Amino acid sequence: MKEKALFEIVESKQLPLGNALLKLRPCNGLLPDIEGGQFVNIMVPDTPGAFLRRPISVCNVSDGLLWLYIKGAGKGTKHLCAMQTGEKLDIVLPLGNGFSEPENKEDDILLIGGGVGIAPLLYWGSILKNKGYKPRFLLGGATADNLQLLDEFASMGEVFLTTDDGSQGVRGTVMAHPVLESSADKIYCCGPTPMMKAVARFAAEHSIDCEVSLENRMACGIGACLCCVEDTADGHKCVCSWGPVFNVKELKWV
Repeated sequence: MKEKALFEIVESKQLPLGNALLKLRPCNGLLPDIEGGQFVNIMVPDTPGAFLRRPISVCNVSDGLLWLYIKGAGKGTKHLCAMQTGEKLDIVLPLGNGFSEPENKEDDILLIGGGVGIAPLLYWGSILKNKGYKPRFLLGGATADNLQLLDEFASMGEVFLTTDDGSQGVRGTVMAHPVLESSADKIYCCGPTPMMKAVARFAAEHSIDCEVSLENRMACGIGACLCCVEDTADGHKCVCSWGPVFNVKELKWV
């Protein structure tokens, strides 16, 4: 059940390319249950012109702290990335519907992420590991600087990397990595839409069950404003309330 709560930043880690990892503690001491793949909506403080809350994927939940991996893209997110320890944020959470659990503990599970889209995969990977699964990660970025939180991912499972310029891992997009030649029973994916569509086509061609976390532009986060609508096999659906996670069979991608 979603709620509005005040959180205090207990750690603000600045990352390359203007990104940041914020770790936050609920001021009331109570962190609600959060599914892997859900997101939060943050009020940006003291920023004229940033009227709307910013939707941010839950990157992890650990030791009672909420982790948020944020890309400093616009006025609002740049302000969030620059915030320091001790500052507070007004957050609505948890929002949306998350990933579904694989059918069998023996399933070969591959989590594929690109850019800031890696965020929900870290938390989902930790949940899978704690449930006895053995997730593997395929992460891609434009350059080595785009590949962030690698130590955190490595603690959850085997990690494979690609970069467009070949500065780390295999040169090319995630679709160029030979790990895709191995069998997989389930794929979870989040990142740029062209990447997710390529992964969806690959999954369909190889009869692999695949779920993607969409990153449509959002405003309200609760399905009222209709600005994040996706055209699905069952009609138009708000990504914030029906998703952000969809099975690719529900989408008109393949």
